[in-house]
Amino acid sequence: MATAIDQYPNAKDHSSPLDIRPVTGTIGAEVRGIELSGDLDAATVQAIDAALVRHKVIFFRGQHHLDDAEHEAFAALFGDPVAHPTVPVAEGSRYLLDVDSKEGSAASSWHTDVTFVDAYPKASILRAINIPEAGGDTLWANTEIAYERLPEPLRQLANTLWATHTNDYDYAAALSGAQLSPTVAAQREDFQKSVFSSTIYETDHPVVHVHPVSGQRNLLLGHFVKQFVGLSSGDSQALFNVLQAHVIKPENTVRWRWQNGDVAFWDNRATQHRAIGDFGLQRRTLRRATVNGEVPVGLDGRRSQTKRQEKRADLAHA
Repeated sequence: MATAIDQYPNAKDHSSPLDIRPVTGTIGAEVRGIELSGDLDAATVQAIDAALVRHKVIFFRGQHHLDDAEHEAFAALFGDPVAHPTVPVAEGSRYLLDVDSKEGSAASSWHTDVTFVDAYPKASILRAINIPEAGGDTLWANTEIAYERLPEPLRQLANTLWATHTNDYDYAAALSGAQLSPTVAAQREDFQKSVFSSTIYETDHPVVHVHPVSGQRNLLLGHFVKQFVGLSSGDSQALFNVLQAHVIKPENTVRWRWQNGDVAFWDNRATQHRAIGDFGLQRRTLRRATVNGEVPVGLDGRRSQTKRQEKRADLAHA
């Protein structure tokens, strides 16, 4: 007899004690009936962790009781929470990152969090505080199924590739060819010259890595990719566009319409995501915890390696 997982990739595991409602046939599930906190019992934590690996991103509505301290305590149930390596923590917190966007300035390009370091986060936990009346949704893409659905020649090529990821790069403009408004361009330049790029990182990752829990293969791409190792910038750009297009096909994605009090918890080893900057002059405020990860392993057994970590030369004497 066929099991549910044979019917569609994102099917619920009926042995799970959680009330899980898949959102799409490929990625994402809402978990109901749980009040998140740092005091959850071990069995519930284990079930949430299993749902995370299975569904890639899980959502919890109505978590209005969470404050910064409880948010951090919940994250600590799944590993060691870590601060962002280049952006200061939110005021009054130990690890949380402010995601506070004005005038549609959300991080509206596809990425996996912090892949410019070697042991990038295992998972991210994002809590909605002030959501626009309209707009500001977030998309996630399943990088495991994107790999599985590559045509065989592309899959064989991807298996051999390594890519340099860096934060010293104008990813969105370079990869999309977009023309930025003078205001947004000035904001981006000021931002890159100050906090985000005060330390420059470059790390080589395998384009295909093995998930440490599921054992499945995943594509590791996103907007921090600067160039494929051994290829020219032009060839890298063309090949990146081909592979990245397979990741973000609509059938590989889920779109979440935020409400205040929502929590999204995603497996950063098996997803990309992007916010949609369509909310005009409305305010969009969220806070994010990240859980420390481990260094990815390629199909040949080699591990990712950080090649560069240094303060920007133009800020060395600031």
